[in-house]
Amino acid sequence: QAQLVESGGGTVQTGGSLRLSCVAPGYIERKWCMGWFRQAPGKEREGVASLYGTNGATAYVDSVKGRFTISHDSTKTIMYLQMNNLKPEDSGTYYCASAGRFSCLANHAPDFHIWGQGTQVTVSS
Repeated sequence: QAQLVESGGGTVQTGGSLRLSCVAPGYIERKWCMGWFRQAPGKEREGVASLYGTNGATAYVDSVKGRFTISHDSTKTIMYLQMNNLKPEDSGTYYCASAGRFSCLANHAPDFHIWGQGTQVTVSS
């Protein structure tokens, strides 16, 4: 089973930007449902953005709409999460995940079965 590997996390000021990357060899090419999730200490995992490989459709949680963009590179080996106008409440560990199949309920963690180790994002006031 291929491993998902996230990178790009860091510490930024409020209003700053980060781009997270997820190396996902084979997953995007096979058109599996993919997504980004985040979890703050003591809180439940939250779906942030999903990408349907079958048609390219995307779905975002309301709190990040207009600020975050999920995409992939031309080789379909890397998935990105571009995060703009970051807020302190965006802080947490961000995880790349795959449903391992074509279909999924967007941003619904139980539908995703393959997970990366996470990358930390901290947004300071």
